[in-house]
This record gives sequence, structure tokens and C-alpha cells, in this order.
Amino acid sequence: MNVMISTSEKILDVAQSLIVAGGYNGFSYADISDAIGIRKASIHHHFPTKAELVSALVDRYRQQTEQGLKSLRERSASPADQLQSYVNFWQACIRDGSLPFCVCAMLAGEMPMLPEQVASRVRAHFHQLAGWLTSVLRAGAEQRLFRLDKQPEAEAQMLMASVHGAMLSARAFDDPAVFAAIVMPQIAKLLVVDS
Repeated sequence: MNVMISTSEKILDVAQSLIVAGGYNGFSYADISDAIGIRKASIHHHFPTKAELVSALVDRYRQQTEQGLKSLRERSASPADQLQSYVNFWQACIRDGSLPFCVCAMLAGEMPMLPEQVASRVRAHFHQLAGWLTSVLRAGAEQRLFRLDKQPEAEAQMLMASVHGAMLSARAFDDPAVFAAIVMPQIAKLLVVDS
């Protein structure tokens, strides 16, 4: 089946790869124009400002994340399986280079320089992810699958920081294996081992 990708989707795809490579200030409409082969005026037609473009991108990313997390809940009965699937997703993306870094994590590193309409969406992404992780950890603790040292909200924040920090370390060392070396011990620490 041949699916036509709209110009606006192509623009968002290229913008996402440019942000992951160099951040919010690391690209211009000229870069997108060169990558897609359209005039800058065409990009401005779809997204009048860079802030509107990146806001639309973050909205799309949040929707994709929400769908992915919903899919994990539906496919995995166990909170432990959901958590492992989440980590496995990022490990595979980093290993094969398909999505080597969370676009919102990249943008979060630039929060003081982001327009508020972008920054508020990035914050919303992290609130959404923290909420999901909290619910998974809480359910896992209630089912005696996880051993939590802190409240589920605090454990979720620590796990989220570990995953995103591991992405950064894998990038810094140019070694996808670094991601698993950091995150897997965190997951193992949570899991209750039957004696």
C-alpha cells in the first residue's frame, strides 16, 4: 500500500531529526528546505514560525508517545512487562539509530531558551510520562512485582532521569551498550525476586 505523506508531515519529520541532531537552535527553515527540496515560503505556509513548527512537532510526539504507552498497557498484562517493553523500545531505537534520542529530552536541555509555547508542551510531555511510569510502578508494587524504596512518584522521576540520562551517555560515548548498562540495573533493582 502506497501511503502519501503530507508536506507538513515531511516538514515535521525533518525538523524532528534536526532537533535530535542539534537542538532547537541547531536548525533553520533553510535546512528543512534543503532536506525536502521545497521553498522556505512553503514551510512558512504550513508553519508560520519556528515556535509553531516545534510546538506542532512536540504535540505530534506527545500523541505518538500516548499511543505507544496505551499500546503497552493493552499488550502487556504485567506492569513489569510494560516497564521492560518501554526500556526495550529505547534500547532498540538507540541501537539501530531509528530514534536515538527523545526529542523532548533534547528540547528540555534548552528550556531557558525555548519559547514558552514550546517549553510548556515539553513540560507536559514529561508530566505525561511521569504519570504513566508512576501508574506502572504503583500497580507493580500492589501486585508485589516491584520493590519500591520511595513513593511511586519519586521512583518514576528517578527512572525517567535514568532512561534519559542513559540516552545522553550512550550518545556521549557513541556506544549504544551504555544505555543498557545504566538502565538495566535500575530495572533489576525494582524487580522482586522470588526466593
